[in-house]
Amino acid sequence: MAFDDIYPEGHQSGVSIIMHGNRVATNGDIRFEQTPGQWQPVPKQGERELDESANSITTSLRFPDASKHLKGFNPMIYPDFEFNYKVIVQGEGASVKVTVHLDRPIPDKFVGKICFNLELFPGALFGKPWIMDNHSGIFPEQPNGPVLSQPSNHAYPGNYSEPDAKADIKLLSGNNAEYNPIVADDLIAQPYAIGKRFTVRPDDPYNRFTIESQGTELMLYDGRMNHNNGWFVISSEVPAGATDRAIEWVITPHVVVDWIYPAVVQTSQVGYHPNQTKTAIIELDQRAHQREKLVLYKITENGEKEVFSSEGEEWGPFLRYRYLKFEFTDIKEEGLYKVQYGSSASSVFRIAGDVYDRGVWQPVLEYFLPVQMCHMRVSEKYRVWHGDCHEHDARMAPVNLNHFDGYEQGPSTLTDYKPGDFVPGLNVGGWHDAGDFDLRVESQSGEFYTLTLAYEAFNVDYDATTVDQDKRIVEIHQPDGKNDILQQIEHGVLSVVGAYRALGRLYRGIIENDLRQYVHLGDSASMASERWVFTEDNPPRELSTAAHLAAASRALKAFNATLSEQSLEAAREIFKVTNGTSDARTAKIHAAAELYLTTGEQEYQDFLLTEADFIVASIDQLGWLVARAEIKMNDAGFSKKIRDALPALKEQFARQSAETPYGIPYRPHIWGAGWGIQKLGYEYYFLHRAYPEIFDSEMIFNALNFVLGCHPGSNTMSFASGVGAKSATVGYGLNRADWSYIPGGVISGTALIRPDFPELLVFPYLWQQVEYVLGGGSSHFMFIALAAQQLANAK
Repeated sequence: MAFDDIYPEGHQSGVSIIMHGNRVATNGDIRFEQTPGQWQPVPKQGERELDESANSITTSLRFPDASKHLKGFNPMIYPDFEFNYKVIVQGEGASVKVTVHLDRPIPDKFVGKICFNLELFPGALFGKPWIMDNHSGIFPEQPNGPVLSQPSNHAYPGNYSEPDAKADIKLLSGNNAEYNPIVADDLIAQPYAIGKRFTVRPDDPYNRFTIESQGTELMLYDGRMNHNNGWFVISSEVPAGATDRAIEWVITPHVVVDWIYPAVVQTSQVGYHPNQTKTAIIELDQRAHQREKLVLYKITENGEKEVFSSEGEEWGPFLRYRYLKFEFTDIKEEGLYKVQYGSSASSVFRIAGDVYDRGVWQPVLEYFLPVQMCHMRVSEKYRVWHGDCHEHDARMAPVNLNHFDGYEQGPSTLTDYKPGDFVPGLNVGGWHDAGDFDLRVESQSGEFYTLTLAYEAFNVDYDATTVDQDKRIVEIHQPDGKNDILQQIEHGVLSVVGAYRALGRLYRGIIENDLRQYVHLGDSASMASERWVFTEDNPPRELSTAAHLAAASRALKAFNATLSEQSLEAAREIFKVTNGTSDARTAKIHAAAELYLTTGEQEYQDFLLTEADFIVASIDQLGWLVARAEIKMNDAGFSKKIRDALPALKEQFARQSAETPYGIPYRPHIWGAGWGIQKLGYEYYFLHRAYPEIFDSEMIFNALNFVLGCHPGSNTMSFASGVGAKSATVGYGLNRADWSYIPGGVISGTALIRPDFPELLVFPYLWQQVEYVLGGGSSHFMFIALAAQQLANAK
């Protein structure tokens, strides 16, 4: 692949190599470091020219990408040398030649820094061999010294008042300035080897390839020495004075000529209710013309017994594969099963009436949400997931500031607090976002909103956890006689309403004030206590939050009456004072619908009636939001307008779902699309419940099956950690450095390597594939699993 992908920070860009169904190398491009990290400068990609007659792709680039500079604060000092260059990737016989042309020589001070890198995926290399000329070695499990120190090209200022500070800058951690080794001279591992010819995996014909440099030396580095999420890197320094052919590499893969992508049998890793549709998807190489018989086996005490077989249904091409479908809906006898296609088989799964009754949606409540709780000590018997954290939240963020994680504080704090002032009442409630511990308002309110709708739709009553807000203690698997889902709704609302009452408005979010704290891995109690709170003028987000608060007030009414009243009061106030631009119109309709469902008041009904035409025009966005309110209002004219628009929406869903063999719209960009598919299943549920004569339930089951293992690519794991026979047990969460997981966390899932390669790697630092998040990831999964349980039992 040559510059098809555009996401270098996520290890998807430049020259990439896919061999025999595995992506083995990526990010082949110019960098200012041998082992760059997430925030270091990247090039700006320009024109990409394909010359079929010459079997080449020429890509024009500029370095660095000035568009990455942040207004007000830049988390790195960009190099003061800009240049243009071209990378030509050309097939020559059994090899690929990569040539780099610069438009000018590099200055002397950058000799030894500017280099051409190719990153090698670590997860497939630990314990595997390499050869460099006459040297050889084994890729280690952990980065090993000795360490080299090189003058830094950039710095990571933590003190926002000194954006031009150099490598000796001090970090702002609470009230104490501490030395931050990240901003010192770059530390990199000494190369494992230096030479002209490098071979990866000489022991494995399916993953062996050789890189030969025609001029510059090759150096093998371990990028994990100064960045935990780094990869192995093969690098050549750009020579002084070089322009044309500054770098020339010849890459020769070992091709197994008769290799065919093995068939993959995709089923739900959990299994199926007897009453639901049951379909296995078979993923095949486009060149695989011979077909095998599909067989369903039941697993008994005496071994396997064939219970059903068929030739399967040809579905056709999708992405780079072809697909068969194997339906066995009529099999209703409870037990253990597997699907076999030739030499390929699914994992063992269950068919049972209680298939969703234990260990499916429950781990979200039992583990994931408790583990993510901020401002609490979270224990599970002998284990402490994290200590009581962030007890001194929070100080008002500086004005005119663009934080490196996207938070932006304008010229005013929009409150009576001045920059640096302590804001009381923020050290309660909320959940850490999975990767970086911040509290975004949309993540907090979105989470308790989904939990609220699940509580109302499915009458969830589950108690496996003790939550003591006064003592700031959580004990997993220690019931306290209170409904866990209500305790979690309460915990989220405490953060949002507490901040609203303290600030007089919603917060944008609460986040660490320096990069060293932001990239923290480990116990959140060991982080600096004082974070920054940001505010913003954002009507769409404020009104969406008002909708969430109005709904949560219903759930909390009998559980925490005071907090329920405060939540509703905040929702009313935000609705009354917030109008904003047309962008906020959808959010205001959402808020009106939830306020009407909560209060039944004429004001909110009248508002919805006046917006009927806009709702119809935006039925794909608003149909699910207003469905419950439409039924409760029972206004003939309004109902007719809404219902007349629904058949076209149903047709849209059907058309998009037919584009894939999975019966669900799937249009991935770069990130794994699992969260979006869960969200679609969650929203679709409300259309089905309100209008079952138009919207059947199949898309909900299809969305759940997609998440549970029936999705593109050879890795058929369940995206829900700890759920199903095979699941994502290496996740991008707070314990990712331990290559571990949080049960009930739901990863983003299979990503798209452009143009057509679905990929889900077992690697804890690929956030676009294995990250957990708040605001819908796990709660939407919990919702659609509960929906499947309810709908299957009702059939």
